Formats: sequence, structure tokens, C-alpha cells
Amino acid sequence: MNGVQITVPAELLEAAVVNPADASRESARLLALELFRENKVSLGRAAELCDMPIEAFMVFAGKHEAAHDRNVFPVPRGTHSGLAVIVFLRAARALTDAT
Repeated sequence: MNGVQITVPAELLEAAVVNPADASRESARLLALELFRENKVSLGRAAELCDMPIEAFMVFAGKHEAAHDRNVFPVPRGTHSGLAVIVFLRAARALTDAT
């Protein structure tokens, strides 16, 4: 994937508690997360843009409470898949809160 170079004030990285060595990766994740929140990309596409497995992006989004912002997983009535997703997201969040 092609990339571009940007300059970010050091104070911004400090305020966001981002290690300068991880700034590029973390910035890409946060930008993809915001695109996901704004319904500009799907969950799968956001994960792909970050070069992350979708499960890892789900955990990342859960840490930032993006899963609560919209109906991430529309489930047809009469199915129980929605419950499985909720359980997964809660478990992922609990794991990340524990670390």
C-alpha cells in the first residue's frame, strides 16, 4: 500500500499518549476508525486499511467504543447472531480492560 508522510506536532502525540515510533500505525488506525464511525467504510474495509485482521480491529474499535456508535452488525430478525456479536464485543472489551 502506498503511503504519504505528514507532520504532526509532538504535543499532539503526547496528549494522545502515542509513542512517536508508533505514530504512523496509530494514526492510520484512528483515521480508519473515524471513517468507520462516519459510515464511510465498512468494518472489514477499515481493518483492511490498517492491515489488521478484522477481529483485531473489532477489539480496537471496542476500546474506542465505536461498536456502540452504530449498528455494526445488522442481523435479520429471528436469528441469534446478534447476541453472539454482542457477547464477543463485551468479551473483547473485558480482555482489553484487564490489560
